[in-house]
Amino acid sequence: MPPTSSFDSWPIPEFSLRVDDLNHQGARTFFANIHPYDALRHAVLRSFKTFYTPITTPRKVKAITLILRVMEQLAYTTGSNSHKEIHLSLDWIERNSHRAKDEIMGVLIHEVVHCYQYDASGTCPSGLIEGIADFVRLRASLAPPHWKRTQPEPTETWDAGYDKTAYFLDWIETTYGSGKIRALNASLSTDKYGPEIFHKVFGRPVRQLWILYRASFSTPSLRDRPLKKRRPRRTVDWLDEPLPFPGGLPPSSLTLDELNEYLHGC
Repeated sequence: MPPTSSFDSWPIPEFSLRVDDLNHQGARTFFANIHPYDALRHAVLRSFKTFYTPITTPRKVKAITLILRVMEQLAYTTGSNSHKEIHLSLDWIERNSHRAKDEIMGVLIHEVVHCYQYDASGTCPSGLIEGIADFVRLRASLAPPHWKRTQPEPTETWDAGYDKTAYFLDWIETTYGSGKIRALNASLSTDKYGPEIFHKVFGRPVRQLWILYRASFSTPSLRDRPLKKRRPRRTVDWLDEPLPFPGGLPPSSLTLDELNEYLHGC
């Protein structure tokens, strides 16, 4: 008896393809670089293996249709619980013909995540939804050239979405251990969204995690460890044990208020 394929244990849906204009240069570029079935299967398996096991994978999605058409928007996912549609712009494919394979695969992985990720019954912030999808793309080594892992500006927030949030989630996964974003996704399957979800999964409020993430750019060796809680003051001279930043406070990352917020678990 032949061995069972490793794909047999995963609920791979049916795939179909619709191309609105076969004569479009974007369609020609697509077929020159992509095998549709293999690409969609790869994207689905990437989502499965990031978030689930063969036992826990949601089985409600029975079919995914990829639609290549002329539109201004790059891509989006729509459809019912059982039948999903991924719409992809032929114009965008044409404009990115110089690195078509990686760009198309990156976008397909992002959009397929939307077919399978949990969203806290519709209460999850869109920035986190998009950030999780781009986290999977980032972990697949398909980040486009314009993505940059740079220190967030003081005005930027953790839920800005897309690559900004993806790099934050990637830092969490690296710092706190493999499987943390899988656990975050799982928590969104049963809970309505609230900031406490991050504390539940990671043991820290999301605000603290964001402060630590920003600090890591100035002090890469930053170790996240609890410090003694002391009465907050307007300076940091009162601390009787070393700050978790070798050499002192990073010169351009944290304000005093942010540091106090981190130290005192606000």
